[in-house]
Amino acid sequence: MRIHDISVPIHPGLPVWPGDPPIELERIAKISEGKNANVSRLACGVHIGTHVDAPVHFLDGEAPVERLPLEALIGRAFVADLRSAAVVDAGALEATKIPAEAERLLLRTRNSEYWAQGVGSFQEDFVGVDESGARWIAERGIKLVGADYLSVAPYDQSRPTHEVLLQAGIVIVEGLNLSGVETGWYTLSCLPLLLQGSDGAPARAVLIEE
Repeated sequence: MRIHDISVPIHPGLPVWPGDPPIELERIAKISEGKNANVSRLACGVHIGTHVDAPVHFLDGEAPVERLPLEALIGRAFVADLRSAAVVDAGALEATKIPAEAERLLLRTRNSEYWAQGVGSFQEDFVGVDESGARWIAERGIKLVGADYLSVAPYDQSRPTHEVLLQAGIVIVEGLNLSGVETGWYTLSCLPLLLQGSDGAPARAVLIEE
């Protein structure tokens, strides 16, 4: 069995969405300074690195993180190659020939190279799924969609894509690093932190080769 960790490591140099708080991870107690144990402190927003969006992120009054369906976050997933796409629209998705039985869809675009290369600044020109692409996904009964940058939607078009996907009950995973995996079928396990009442949560995501 081969396991691919497709999570992005959380550290202070990781880019965050413009306007979100920076990541602070510091050792506040040290054995080397006489303390009983090493203890660290983490301060950050909830939409950092690899994370899951809850419906309430864009749909006021809807479900928070603790009500996300775990069965959508674990199971067979298809990694689609969209590295040549400037935007993931309905046409690009149709041309990719995604299997009709895919219920969990992970989109590998050129974004994954940002993670592979350790690019520390936020990239506004990342590849996202536009509204037509979101409708294409929703119409095919997909339960989960995974994107390889900090938003599934293009930088200046966040709301339409998120609304379409979340209103359809689709779980959104963002910030995946798919640079080390090839197109095809895997078993996905992606579990967000159980942050009660939150609009999102960091997650550890892995793919297991079939």
